[in-house]
Amino acid sequence: MPPHVPKHRPSPTDRPTLLLTGGSGVLGRALIEELSADFDLVCLRRNRPLHDPRVRELQGDLLAPRLGLPEQAWNRLAGEVDVVLHSAAETNWRTAPENIMRTNTSGTRAVLELASRADAPLYLVSTAFVASAPAAEDRRRFPGAAAYLDSKTAAEQMVRDAGLPGVIVRPSVVMGDSVTGRIAGQQGLTKTLGSMVLGQVPVLPGEPEARIDMVPQDFVTRAVGDLIRGEVRHGEYWLTAGPQAPLLREISDVCAEFAVRHGLPEPQPPRLIPVDAVHRLLLPMLQGTAMPASLRRRLQHYAELLLVFQRELPFASSLGDPDCGTRLTHTDIRAALVRNLESWAEGRAGPLRRHRAHPAAATPSRELAS
Repeated sequence: MPPHVPKHRPSPTDRPTLLLTGGSGVLGRALIEELSADFDLVCLRRNRPLHDPRVRELQGDLLAPRLGLPEQAWNRLAGEVDVVLHSAAETNWRTAPENIMRTNTSGTRAVLELASRADAPLYLVSTAFVASAPAAEDRRRFPGAAAYLDSKTAAEQMVRDAGLPGVIVRPSVVMGDSVTGRIAGQQGLTKTLGSMVLGQVPVLPGEPEARIDMVPQDFVTRAVGDLIRGEVRHGEYWLTAGPQAPLLREISDVCAEFAVRHGLPEPQPPRLIPVDAVHRLLLPMLQGTAMPASLRRRLQHYAELLLVFQRELPFASSLGDPDCGTRLTHTDIRAALVRNLESWAEGRAGPLRRHRAHPAAATPSRELAS
């Protein structure tokens, strides 16, 4: 990699400059909230403006040479940046697998080059699910999810091999905020939970005792912020619930309790299909079946999510370790789950009122289940 650019380091009274990629993403917006008080934030974006007065936006491209910046702007950026936080990634599993791999590895290579040039530590946001290597059958049926996990594994190795100060953080499923329940974008988890509240999930792939590791976004961003503020320069950190992660059947119970408490019909709990039967029975059943296309797509989506995200054994967790946020309890997660559901229900008063009045006629509309 090229030699670093000499620059003036901040004095104790200055705010260091942090380059954030992925600032417009779900986690990126929460990272801005966490870091803006302590850092001058520069956010690299491609198309979508942030319109956030707390950040300086820089239009560029992770896949282009020099991040798509003119050479002078690239050199100026390298002279300013004190910390690089790489949160951008292609997370849409419907994207072509080769594009997922290219985006997530080429983007990491580009920010490594900048970090080297700037003589700045790099913090890489990976995923805890690199620990869950997809089986051959999962790779065949879910190539996008497999490519995502492969790309994150490769990006981590690139950071290890670079010989630079580098920290890898591995969040599991990111929930909404633990206090407000809000999240910048409605993720697959939120959609699944909403459908479970409405009784629109007849079956789920998974064992009742399987754990779904989920962490509120503010616990994730606080841990990342603490690592950066603590000037931790090396290591790999699991931002996970670990042994505190709820069981799949417990999540189903929380959704049912939420429905009854809000005057909705009590949903039938989903029938849980053992994972070894998913490929043998559930997925083949979806092919050529007469069931509605919307239901078929949702079942396929649930199978993909849960085959990747559920685990019988808990992850390790670094939350609560020195310079790594706050330890997460089982009670914290249950409370956050309820707040996520409350946030999901906000703005859906009309559809939910119709569902209360005519539950049998309610259809799994996009408005309700998204």
